[in-house]
Amino acid sequence: MRALLLLFLFFASFAQAELPNIILLVADDLGWKDVGYNGSEIRTPSIDALAEGGVTLTDFYVHATCSPTRASLMTGQSPMRHGIYHAIGKNTEGSLPLQLKLLPEYLKDAGYQSLMVGKWHLGHATSAMLPMARGFEEVYGHYTGGVGYWDHVHGGGLDWHYDGRALRVEGYATHLQADAAVRMIKKRDKQRPLFLYTAFSAPHLPNEAPEESIAAYVGIEDANRLVHAAMVDELDRAIGRILTILEEEKMLENTLIWFFSDNGGLNPAAASDGMRSLVSNLVAIFGRPLPTGFLEFLRHNTEDGGSDNGPYRRGKGAVYQGGILVPSILYWPAVLEPATIADRVTIQDVLPTIAQLTDINLIPEQVLDGKPRWGIITGADSEAGADFVALSMDSKAILRGPWKLIVNGEEGELYNLAEDPYEQTDRSVEHPEIVEQLRSAINQIPQVESINQPLFKVMMDMDKFGGEEDRPPWADVVQ
Repeated sequence: MRALLLLFLFFASFAQAELPNIILLVADDLGWKDVGYNGSEIRTPSIDALAEGGVTLTDFYVHATCSPTRASLMTGQSPMRHGIYHAIGKNTEGSLPLQLKLLPEYLKDAGYQSLMVGKWHLGHATSAMLPMARGFEEVYGHYTGGVGYWDHVHGGGLDWHYDGRALRVEGYATHLQADAAVRMIKKRDKQRPLFLYTAFSAPHLPNEAPEESIAAYVGIEDANRLVHAAMVDELDRAIGRILTILEEEKMLENTLIWFFSDNGGLNPAAASDGMRSLVSNLVAIFGRPLPTGFLEFLRHNTEDGGSDNGPYRRGKGAVYQGGILVPSILYWPAVLEPATIADRVTIQDVLPTIAQLTDINLIPEQVLDGKPRWGIITGADSEAGADFVALSMDSKAILRGPWKLIVNGEEGELYNLAEDPYEQTDRSVEHPEIVEQLRSAINQIPQVESINQPLFKVMMDMDKFGGEEDRPPWADVVQ
């Protein structure tokens, strides 16, 4: 029996050693054309190097805002099952359902050391909702939405922590997050494979960057785009630092790196015509800033974004292509040949794909809306992906084959993306049968009540990005 046990332990340790390290690099509000390899004027040599040496996914889809994307990443499910239809507000008492087993928990059970840097945004009202209770062993970052890059404040409260303890530290958010990622990689448990979820704050509003980085883009005339470019530049430098430490630690050959943005970029074109007109009229009457916190928050999110989504319609907050089609790259030099993959892969495919790669047994009762796509990524098969239903504040869109149906109440817009990638021609009148099929497919996914507060409560206490503190740190009020 002792000999059999030793043999079992030998093979178990051998299998564990063969498991790849997995690093997710997630940008916040990065536009499709905010990266060099898509033609941006912003210099992103680190991201471009991943694209040159890795697999670029040209049809990678996420949700239109951050929390739904992160919910799908962690579960492989549609966030309609969770009641997470848009960004979770700072005073929201709900969270990603606690009964679900999440990606870091699956990997931890498989022998990984699961670590996290950056933005959580999946619930923070109680300790059971925090990343430390959802599979991560060590966490550095913030719980809520956008924070001030220098003051680390969200909605009037300090939102910076280490393992659940409020942390007051000077420094630019992107620099501090890169520092933490490098530190975690260097001091990792070398007896276990590493899962590092690095969810950067950048380049989400507010527009803040070091002066020397801004100075490098003085040729950009638009003031918002100028600072946004500097923020993306800093993000790229942070990714470069992570790549450097992986090389120094001799980890690159056995590390899968997956880079993507959580939603499309924010800029004035992202807003609807009605919202832009409303804000423009209010500014004409009152000037800037607008007279209430709610109105100024609307103006800030309508006027101040500096992203570029290239030729695609709209942007963050909308289910048109500019809001849900984002840059994505997989990089693993020892395994993946450089390639460009045009098959649709979605945020709901990430968990089942990682499970397929690592041979993790998922809970059968915890239904998946995504599919394993490792065969598509490696070129080993050409199986079609699952339907993908993208969410925004007031709309849904479903993608199936070349078709995309956008639903807002009773209204529907149908596009053939293979023929019309920029969504210029609505085909719903020509193909009512496809409209009904796709609308029915959306309704087949369980849709639970939203966990977010009603709008009137949000209006009374806005989720401002940065600014003066008027309450305790968010880590200190967790129940």
